[in-house]
Amino acid sequence: MKKVVLKNVKINSREFLLLEASNVESTFLEQELSAKWAEAVRGYVIEKTHFDLRSIFSICRRFGVYLNYSAIKDTRETPKNERLTIKATSKHSTYVKQFTEWMQQKRYSMSTQKTYTQVFSLFSAFHKDRDIEQLEGKDIERFINDYIIPNGLSASYQNQVINACKLFYSKVLGRKVVVEKLERPKRVQTLPHVLSKEEVKAILQSTTNIKHRTILSLIYACGLRRGELIHLRVSDIQGQRKCIMVRKGKGGKDRMIPVSDNILNMLRDYYRTYKPKLWLFEGQKQGAQYSPGSVRAILKAACKKAGINKPVTPHWLRHSYATHLMESGTDTRFVQELLGHKSIKTTTIYTHVTQKSLEKIRSPFDDL
Repeated sequence: MKKVVLKNVKINSREFLLLEASNVESTFLEQELSAKWAEAVRGYVIEKTHFDLRSIFSICRRFGVYLNYSAIKDTRETPKNERLTIKATSKHSTYVKQFTEWMQQKRYSMSTQKTYTQVFSLFSAFHKDRDIEQLEGKDIERFINDYIIPNGLSASYQNQVINACKLFYSKVLGRKVVVEKLERPKRVQTLPHVLSKEEVKAILQSTTNIKHRTILSLIYACGLRRGELIHLRVSDIQGQRKCIMVRKGKGGKDRMIPVSDNILNMLRDYYRTYKPKLWLFEGQKQGAQYSPGSVRAILKAACKKAGINKPVTPHWLRHSYATHLMESGTDTRFVQELLGHKSIKTTTIYTHVTQKSLEKIRSPFDDL
């Protein structure tokens, strides 16, 4: 991938931006970005007084070069009132409310409702002096270029803005906005974080509280998302069939997941101790759901006790479940169904991190 990373440097008390390039020719840096070679830092630089982030970003996008400018972001240069106190007009707020109500009627997930409402509210507020019904694709592009990019918001956030606006105009106002011409940033393809079986075992064994241990064990044993776990009901545990019903997972899909006798016995012990009524895992108040933050907190405590110094999240356990299944020879199609993936492409990413697959690769260095 062609990439340029921007970093702050000083040369003779003057401030410059260092361009760390990968798979990019020097002619591009010199001719297109007007960068100059600086022997002092052994790299190409642009003086800060001559730097225009928006222009650099547009040039890189046009030439298919990914620009990483996270290292040069300075929160002091982004006024908080610009980011946090921006408000839509009352008329625009009515449109935001209509959009939210439409998503509720269509039974969109709470996560999607929250995200789309938030990004569309910000888009509306940015165009607070305009009639929202008259806005077009070019106005979405202006919001991206003048607000999202300068404020260092992520590529996924940019895509969410486009998706939310497209949905609002087509479904709520009943007209299309031309979004095909809008540049969608390429999503960074990161590999999933995976724990070894020994690390998972250490985490579970360090958890002495039966409720906490059951929560973490169930996430790993069934590859559950955190939201799926806290939405499990007591009635979703089907002991005789040795399976768990996951209802309305990502994309609103239900799925059945097989469970072992060990997990069922653990669930029975947990049930006898805590006697949950509706939700399988209740919060401190009887009848209330367990909170997502509490799941992460007990995992963090377990990792600390187990001596695992990694930023482990509940989703790492799901990644580990999938990877360990693949390593044991489970067919990719079965793993796809168990994880609730819509596309097989999402599942095949785990083939890149399976230890057995990596061990089979022989380096040409060994033949020298």
